[in-house]
Amino acid sequence: MSDNPLINIGELSKPATVLIEKISDAIGGVFKPYQIKRIAKAEAEASLIRTKAEIEISQITQRAMHRFIEEETKKQNNIEEITQKAIPKLSDNSKPENIENDWISNFFDKCRLISDQEMQDLWASILSEEANHPNSISKRTINFLSTMDKIDAQRFTLLCKFCWITDMIFPIILNPENDIYNKNGIGFGVLKHLESIGLISYGDKEGFNISNNSNKFVAHYFGKTVLITLPQNYTGLYIGLVFLTRVGQDLARICNPTPENDFYDYIINHWEKNGFEIKEISIDQ
Repeated sequence: MSDNPLINIGELSKPATVLIEKISDAIGGVFKPYQIKRIAKAEAEASLIRTKAEIEISQITQRAMHRFIEEETKKQNNIEEITQKAIPKLSDNSKPENIENDWISNFFDKCRLISDQEMQDLWASILSEEANHPNSISKRTINFLSTMDKIDAQRFTLLCKFCWITDMIFPIILNPENDIYNKNGIGFGVLKHLESIGLISYGDKEGFNISNNSNKFVAHYFGKTVLITLPQNYTGLYIGLVFLTRVGQDLARICNPTPENDFYDYIINHWEKNGFEIKEISIDQ
């Protein structure tokens, strides 16, 4: 029996099958169902056998070949595990056939060294998001993620506990010294660090506003939706001291944070104190 977890692609949904075939075409047929061993290991072993048959290999050459086999096997295993984790995240309307081959090649070139399970989950979410919404994740985000430490990913996920959504995603950080942020590890130092690595812009005292063509906004926070009506003298909705960069926007869509207890009420109370009219609505309104 094959040790490839993706070998029985015929048992998968159509989007999953198409994704695997798309990956196979882009990076060299690594998931073809007729293969018995992972292709990287098989090809490296075959190369070693051919070389041994032709010349007497020195011990150092043999050690180098064995190291190459082990390294390529680990990389292949990482590729397959990330792909396997992405499959359950595919939507019924997923369009993996529309992912560009160059995007796939770049993606797997960057993620093949990732063996940490949490980081693999993050990479899997990136892959499924691109399959579900082709051209939604930039190569710049992929390249950034390849340099991102696990602790930075965890810090950013904590920041996203405070994210609301309109037509964009934005965290609302009114005062980083407030306990509602600090108890989650989000303070001035962490925010400045996330700014320094390119995930956010920090507005110091002025902060940021978002605007549209009216004085009304529909905003969502983890399943709760509100209609915000601003007073007539307001030109935009103040969202606090933090604004996500393009890379931050991409990662915020897939980092899977959990809501912070009391934060919804905290923000609603803040808006109401500033004269905003707040109305809870259902999604289908």
